[in-house]
Amino acid sequence: MGKHIIEEATRCLQCKKPLCSKGCPLGTPINKMIELLLDGKMQEAGAMLFENNPLSVVCSLICPHENFCEGHCILGRKSSPVQCSDIENYISRYYLAQFQPQKKEKRKSRIAVVGSGPAGITVAFILALKGYEVTIFESEEKIGGVLQYGIPEFRLPKDILEKLREVLVQLGVKIRPNMLIGPVISLDDLLRDGYKAIFIGTGVWNPRPLRLKGETLGHVHYAINYLKNPDVYQLGKKVAVIGAGNVAMDVARTALRKGAEEVTVLYRRGQEDMSATKYEYDYAKLDGVHFKFFHSPLELSEEGVLCVRTEKETDEDGNTKLVTIEGSEKMEQADSIFIAVSQAPRNNLTGIEIGKTGLVITDEEGRTTRDGVFASGDVVTGARTVAEAVRCSKNSAQAIMDYVEGL
Repeated sequence: MGKHIIEEATRCLQCKKPLCSKGCPLGTPINKMIELLLDGKMQEAGAMLFENNPLSVVCSLICPHENFCEGHCILGRKSSPVQCSDIENYISRYYLAQFQPQKKEKRKSRIAVVGSGPAGITVAFILALKGYEVTIFESEEKIGGVLQYGIPEFRLPKDILEKLREVLVQLGVKIRPNMLIGPVISLDDLLRDGYKAIFIGTGVWNPRPLRLKGETLGHVHYAINYLKNPDVYQLGKKVAVIGAGNVAMDVARTALRKGAEEVTVLYRRGQEDMSATKYEYDYAKLDGVHFKFFHSPLELSEEGVLCVRTEKETDEDGNTKLVTIEGSEKMEQADSIFIAVSQAPRNNLTGIEIGKTGLVITDEEGRTTRDGVFASGDVVTGARTVAEAVRCSKNSAQAIMDYVEGL
């Protein structure tokens, strides 16, 4: 066991009312996890984490821990918080490496899971562990969704996803890769073939365009597409990234690793307004990414991005708005340009109600407007954290089981 893990575990105060757990969207019992570890019960600790969150091994790596568990640790008020994410990852990896499925009574109900991102994997695990026959339909070659095709290897090693796939197969889950539900196979077809319920966890894969002149030029790319396979892109020396979320940080850092000499993030607001976490921002700076705040794109060209400077203006009522500075237009040179300003669902499914923004409409438990069809994760909420997707999907899994057993 790594010395770092032991040192961090022994720093835990074992609070009676652990704020770290309250800060976690999934209420991960961190104090109990550490107590079991120090008592030599790592297998038990791993089982507890897995039952609470089937993607514990993933969340422990990529969650914004400074906002969740570690950001609420009482030790962080005067010194550094316990690095409970490192401890959780160590235990979760150990548990998956030793995983042995328990024999469960098989249920005859067959469930379809459309999409194998965080939401789909969570539902598949929960249902399979309860004995249901689960089939995952994945539009790509490998499972994982955004975990596989939207997060770089340096943030999330892909061997973790392969291990999760192996465990799913051990539990009897069938996986159909390269199968996009909608164009060829419909929801009606799934119900016709005896699936008692359908879960939709297809995420958000359509990039939102800027609708600016020059957006169709050959050196302009959408960030979410680039992250699927960066090796097929020829970027040149200078790269500009429009947007300041976590996807923008991933693209910027990946571009540097793939040979770009200079990467600049352009953002129309200030640093304090970024949707990227401080952790991702700080690491992007460490990697050498440059930032130009209060730069709003006007047009994309062969030379780069034509920007206008912006500033915040406060009116008499104290309301702040963003205004452009007249005559401040400037060309930001770039060989390649990435657009990273959010994503939307593909909307290739019919038979369920979709909102104006393209997101699937559900109730709090994930029930869609069609009987027997459920959904959760980013396809319902828009892009959120993996932990939030798991939390919602646990509720959906329970709703699916209640529905099927009531038939």
